[in-house]
Amino acid sequence: MNTALAIPAFGPLLPEIILAAGVLVLVLFGAIRGERSAGVMSIAALALLAVAFLAVLSLPVGRVETMSGSFVIDPFAKFMKALTLIASAGGVILSMDYMRREGIDRFEYPILIVLATIGMLVVVSANDLIALYLGLELLSLSSYVIAAIDRDNVRSTEAGLKYFVLGALSSGMLLYGASLVYGFTGTVSFPGIAQVLHGHVGSGVIFGLVFVSAGVAFKISAVPFHMWTPDVYEGSPTPVTAFFAAAPKMAAMAMATRLFVGAFPGILGQWQQIVVFISIASMALGAFAAIGQRNLKRLMAYSSIGNVGYALVGLAAGTPEGVQGVVVYMSIYLAMTLGTFACILFLRRGTVMFENVDDLSGLARTHPWVAFALAMMMFSLAGIPPLAGFFSKFVVFNAAIKANLVTLAVIGVVTSVVGAYYYLRIVKVMYFDEAGERYDAMPVGVKLVLVLSSIFVVLFGVVPAPLLSAASAAARSLF
Repeated sequence: MNTALAIPAFGPLLPEIILAAGVLVLVLFGAIRGERSAGVMSIAALALLAVAFLAVLSLPVGRVETMSGSFVIDPFAKFMKALTLIASAGGVILSMDYMRREGIDRFEYPILIVLATIGMLVVVSANDLIALYLGLELLSLSSYVIAAIDRDNVRSTEAGLKYFVLGALSSGMLLYGASLVYGFTGTVSFPGIAQVLHGHVGSGVIFGLVFVSAGVAFKISAVPFHMWTPDVYEGSPTPVTAFFAAAPKMAAMAMATRLFVGAFPGILGQWQQIVVFISIASMALGAFAAIGQRNLKRLMAYSSIGNVGYALVGLAAGTPEGVQGVVVYMSIYLAMTLGTFACILFLRRGTVMFENVDDLSGLARTHPWVAFALAMMMFSLAGIPPLAGFFSKFVVFNAAIKANLVTLAVIGVVTSVVGAYYYLRIVKVMYFDEAGERYDAMPVGVKLVLVLSSIFVVLFGVVPAPLLSAASAAARSLF
């Protein structure tokens, strides 16, 4: 009888179950076939992610809790899971040609991507501190190995080691903070914590909140816990960097939003101060530190730190409009990031990959359509209308102003202007500098990602309603 009652409770876990079962099959197949299975594994991983995406769309409408309330499905979880799966699929597609040509086409890589994705999906739906930590560790442990997947490259192994050491430190801080929160509230459940903290809060909980916030800030690479990001982005293989810049960011921002809004709504004033500080620090560092960068991957690392700061502007508002802003911002950021990394992966002649800003010299004359697409990504990242990036910043700044965080919004606008310098410098290099040699033809998968990203970035301003309404429904489900 108990077994019969437990079976329907696993329905909300269907996407995670599909990926977990699929990973076991892939591991067995890879162990039998060895490295010869690498190409097939990538296609199989894409098929798994596609099936999981369909499973997410088929999840029940409304809010459903399972696993004794530690796992929740609601419109917010469904939306962010869909984004995460799209990002993971984009990472796999971008890697297929690159890994083969670099001689690091190992069957373990797509398996690790899928394992990290399972962790991300768990994190998005985590409704207590234990589920959150388990999902986060599955994501993190997979990511450390993915960063060092190019075992014969010193930069890649150094990136993996640095990520592992700093990631272990952040996990310890998060776990310590979670234990403090549990100790002073007597529960790990987000609704339970919210109920206990309604009306009063002690210094012990504040200490716990600070440590939890530090762990969360590391996962989203927000200042002052951003130190791993530039080195790991530069050292990892380029498709891995694209994956790190896209998929984990979706899950980590969803985790931060559900944690603060779901577990600590009664102490908005306390956590709002933390979020405002790391938002301002991230926007400022992302704007100023990227100015001197010449490596495109390192520049995108500082760009991602800045973009996390802008997304946190919406979270700092602590309102449904603010959370809607976070969801819209991350959706548009995903398209801009995948499109930009598709262009970076295009910079290849024979066996040599190019990663510097100067390598884009005169690209508009040798490859006009690629230059146009990358220019649109840069204009969008800079927040220039009528491209999607302008609307993403407008939504979060508007939410901040409505929440009386006018100073935060003004700082965001100022740092956007500063950050526009290094985005527009790339456009200048492509269109006004002397042209170099032509690059190799763009692989089909990379071209597909670039085309889809470009269409979204350019046309979002024309048809914004579907995304805005879906993001609004997702945000309201948290309140």
